[in-house]
Amino acid sequence: MDKQSLTHPTLGFGLGLRTQHFDHVLRHQPEVDWFEILSENFMVAGGKPRYYLSEIAERYPLVMHGVSLSIGSTDPLNMDYLKALKQLANEVQPQWISDHICWTSIHGINSHDLLPLPYTEETVRHVAERIGIVQDFLGRRILMENVSSYLSYQDSTMNEWQFVNAVAEEADCLLLLDINNIYVSARNHQFPPEDYLLQIATNRVQQFHLAGHSDYGDYVIDTHDHDVCPSVWDLYRRALTRFGGVSTMIERDANIPEFNALEAELAIARNIARTTLGESHPLVHRPRQETVA
Repeated sequence: MDKQSLTHPTLGFGLGLRTQHFDHVLRHQPEVDWFEILSENFMVAGGKPRYYLSEIAERYPLVMHGVSLSIGSTDPLNMDYLKALKQLANEVQPQWISDHICWTSIHGINSHDLLPLPYTEETVRHVAERIGIVQDFLGRRILMENVSSYLSYQDSTMNEWQFVNAVAEEADCLLLLDINNIYVSARNHQFPPEDYLLQIATNRVQQFHLAGHSDYGDYVIDTHDHDVCPSVWDLYRRALTRFGGVSTMIERDANIPEFNALEAELAIARNIARTTLGESHPLVHRPRQETVA
């Protein structure tokens, strides 16, 4: 596994690549710095999605983001899935690969949800060991993302940010810090979201996610079907202040608008970074790469 720097230079500002925007991206080549793809959507041979992916990969840097690793499950790691993931990575040559600190399956049955884990030393060791196996198999560090949560375990002996830090340190992996997920969990569990940011190790954070959610007053659900709300933008400012120019992207998975609307929202992120970090910061002033490194 590559043991160079813990984090890589910033890619700038990106968007999630979604099917309905394939043609627009190829026709107009918008001023987006990079795209994040959902790994599972392209883990098939041939077909239109793979054609578009190949064409877009020639024009933009890509990262791969998965939802099926189920790193916290007690089921054995799915080696068929990992082989397909590695094959896709070999073809796409992504800047990095990410998934979630969660479990999704039990006894081979996929829940199709990103379920939180008990925050214990035993869980840290279990998750870190499995991340190590995945990283060795892929031959690279991966990024692990904090998930939004709606319940807590009586067995937990630490809080979420202590758990996330411990997993990253034990596994020697990187972190994808989802700012919206922090806000959602903070609302649901009634803790200050700033406390989370202030305790995460700065040298592990490789990427930020921004997204919208559904607010039901007494609880909040991470739905990715709304614009980023003002409170999450404020938390993003605080994250930039603490972590610096981290590669930033916006997720939208439902109620997906026209591409221009997402570009406009991404411009808000860029403007926040400009006022927070300065006009000359590499995150703000990064020429778009034409090909993947």
